[in-house]
Amino acid sequence: MAEQLRYDGQVVVVTGAGGGLGKAYATFFASRGASVVVNDLGGSFKGEGNDSKAADVVVNEIKAAGGKAVANYNSVEDGDKIIETAIKAFGRIDILINNAGILRDVSFKNMKDVDWDLIMKVHVKGSYKCARAAWPHFRKQKFGRVINTASAAGLFGNFGQANYSAAKLAMVGFTETLAKEGAKYNIISNVIAPIAASRMTETVMPPDVLALMKPEWVVPLVAVLVHKNNTSETGSIFEVGGGHIAKLRWERSSGLLLKCDDSYTPGAVLKKWNKVTDFSNPQYPSGPNDFLTLLEESQKLGPNEQGEKIDFTGRVALVTGGGAGIGRAYCLAFARAGASVVVNDLVNPDDVVNEIKAMGGKAVGAKYSAEDGDAVVKVAIDNFGRIDIVINNAGILRDKAFTNMDDNLWDPVMNVHARGTYKVTKAAWPYFLKQKYGRVVNTTSTSGIYGNFGQANYAAAKCAILGFSRALALEGAKYNIYVNTIAPNAGTAMTKTILPEELVQAFKPDYIAPLVLALSSDKVPNPTGGLYEVGSGWVGQTRWQRTGGHGFPVDVPLTPEEVVKHWNEIVTFDSRADHPEKTQDSLQKIMANMENRSGSGKSASGDNKYLQAQQEALKTESKGTEFNYTERDIMLYNLGIGAKRTDLRYVFEGAEDFQAIPTFGVIPPFDTEFPYSFDDLVPNFNPMMLLHGEQYLEVRKYPVPTAGKLISKGKLIEVVDKGNAAIVRQGITTTNAETGEEVFYNEMTVFLRGCGGFGGQKKPADRGAATAANKPPARAPDVVVEEKTTEEQAAIYRLSGDYNPLHIDPGFAKMGGFKVPILHGLCFFGIAGKAVYEKFGKFKNVKVRFAGTVNPGQTLVTEMWKEGNKVIFQTKVKETGKLAIGGAAAELL
Repeated sequence: MAEQLRYDGQVVVVTGAGGGLGKAYATFFASRGASVVVNDLGGSFKGEGNDSKAADVVVNEIKAAGGKAVANYNSVEDGDKIIETAIKAFGRIDILINNAGILRDVSFKNMKDVDWDLIMKVHVKGSYKCARAAWPHFRKQKFGRVINTASAAGLFGNFGQANYSAAKLAMVGFTETLAKEGAKYNIISNVIAPIAASRMTETVMPPDVLALMKPEWVVPLVAVLVHKNNTSETGSIFEVGGGHIAKLRWERSSGLLLKCDDSYTPGAVLKKWNKVTDFSNPQYPSGPNDFLTLLEESQKLGPNEQGEKIDFTGRVALVTGGGAGIGRAYCLAFARAGASVVVNDLVNPDDVVNEIKAMGGKAVGAKYSAEDGDAVVKVAIDNFGRIDIVINNAGILRDKAFTNMDDNLWDPVMNVHARGTYKVTKAAWPYFLKQKYGRVVNTTSTSGIYGNFGQANYAAAKCAILGFSRALALEGAKYNIYVNTIAPNAGTAMTKTILPEELVQAFKPDYIAPLVLALSSDKVPNPTGGLYEVGSGWVGQTRWQRTGGHGFPVDVPLTPEEVVKHWNEIVTFDSRADHPEKTQDSLQKIMANMENRSGSGKSASGDNKYLQAQQEALKTESKGTEFNYTERDIMLYNLGIGAKRTDLRYVFEGAEDFQAIPTFGVIPPFDTEFPYSFDDLVPNFNPMMLLHGEQYLEVRKYPVPTAGKLISKGKLIEVVDKGNAAIVRQGITTTNAETGEEVFYNEMTVFLRGCGGFGGQKKPADRGAATAANKPPARAPDVVVEEKTTEEQAAIYRLSGDYNPLHIDPGFAKMGGFKVPILHGLCFFGIAGKAVYEKFGKFKNVKVRFAGTVNPGQTLVTEMWKEGNKVIFQTKVKETGKLAIGGAAAELL
């Protein structure tokens, strides 16, 4: 047994410790020998009211168990009073856990300033105030440990939580800065994104998931991070909950380098956009890129190849902080590209307005603080009647070592950067919604993303902006409002004070503007939610990378000692690492760990009739179903998936190369009889609740025979229990009746809603190509094929054998919840497969996941990426932008 981690003689302050996670921290540290200050305001989780009992109850519990504790009832905004309680009662402070939090969830259009301000006050200012009060004590004793609390909403953004996402990501930049400043004093700071149940989350999660979200899963990680044995893990970000712990870090693409001259245009950036988002040779930085070297490399390049010209005629662009530096460069660039420009600057917008007018452009000044967002946007509406593009660029610096940081340095930086960005965007949002059009580019900084000495305030504000942008990107997407964030590296009044003059010249703001114009256009393949670093001719994308981490069994209490044992798996970035992009990606790891039980917990499936029926079914193969067909059936199928009268090889039996489109392979097995029924395999089966999830086809003989007699035999492959649903995978082998030669092999996955909970296997097996995830690469597709279906598409396709009335009878479709009869999934599978076949030739297999419905008459856009011998593809409905086929790939012959 590893030695027990103890905290004897140390003093721990836990904020928000009256319940939930905070209470779990307090009782744990007390049980391991620490003296604990239990801080709790006693408010509701929306931050209203207070009652001092919550903290008292916890203190009494600790004392009853023989521990040492004292209560504190101050708000975290009075952090100095909380730390003072520790010093008065116990004479020191060693460990600070900033855990207090509230929620005020509301969609952005309904958000009030009080919703923004309160969240910022508690989460951001509260964490700063407590850490700042503890800092001198930490420095003097050359020992301190800080834990700040982020959340998945902060790391990835979350719908209806623009305020909370901002506050939570602010904790990342703040923590990274404290880690850099504290290093030489043995002050270690880390940030966690816990998924734990508390008063905050009980209202939004189902009970079985809540059980997994017990705070007890989070405490052991924190115990390890704040222990005196940890002297090296600092400035790190951890995702934790439900028995799973992983570490995150920033990953930066090698990016696109262009020459810094007049040929560096938005079109030149877009022309090679796939380089920007190419992570094949990534960096794992802890600060800005090496811009000096990049600049030297850039100067050696020839002029840049030009893409299409971007035109903003008729658009109105608003730039905050537009009177000088980067902001001025943006204003001039937008004006040159035809936009009407609102130049917002607190000091002097007029010079830039006159400069634009002198070159024949349209501009108007708005002399307000960005915090006066309503007034700034009103100028756009009063003068130009609309607003299309908002570039939040206004900023100030108030740098000071954290030990000398005070509210007069902290508040203005938070107000101008974070609150200013919120206020201007908020004022523009209703216009964006009405127009169903909006483009926002927000400004973060590498000091925020990676933390920076003497910039705890600036780092927090800049990360808040990134969290805000990510949440807004999610809220705006369906209204055609795109939100991106850039971290520019350019010479400005802010940076002039720290760089030598000749470098300031080379880092001209003119070399940031092309990216901003590109992101404000309609031409970016991944149009929203991105984070880009940019400067001196270089643009790269930055995203999260997460370790595979470690999952602990969920039926045994987790201890810090166990966490230490698996520390390497938790923190090592190896081939298991992935790139989470949304809050669900956090939950996914935890849900996957739900089944992780220690040896003791497994129950035998003795008398479960569904599991017995499945075991029987797995052993039997069906006797074989005949399928006779002629050339007429081939032509009918080809027409059903969009062959034109001019495609003679598909529609005329006399053509020299007359052939079946290979996806025809899904037709012969259609009526195959299986030696079991769904009723036997799963509870509550109802055909109306069946969804076709995935289709996998292997073409085992080329050329596909254009007439003949085939026999198909089906068998069960697996049944997966998803709790509220079941997934059934079946395989069918189709052979030539005369020769016995195999022609096709199909696997189909059906999703049966409401049929789970029978105690079956929880995870589908990995079956290679048949189950591959096929995530599209982060670059523009190599080939895009657009095909408009006809209103009669389903009427023709059904004649190939699938006579389900859902695809033809409006009354039946309505019962199924569809406005009009929908297209067969296998019909648009055929259309997409045909696109791949025509562009890349014969494939030996093809796998698709059905992601959405298609109405006859809609246009299908199939995007293809060639990766070695595999073509990854996806198909969208042009009219709605929604995915119809995802996770798809074909392996070429």
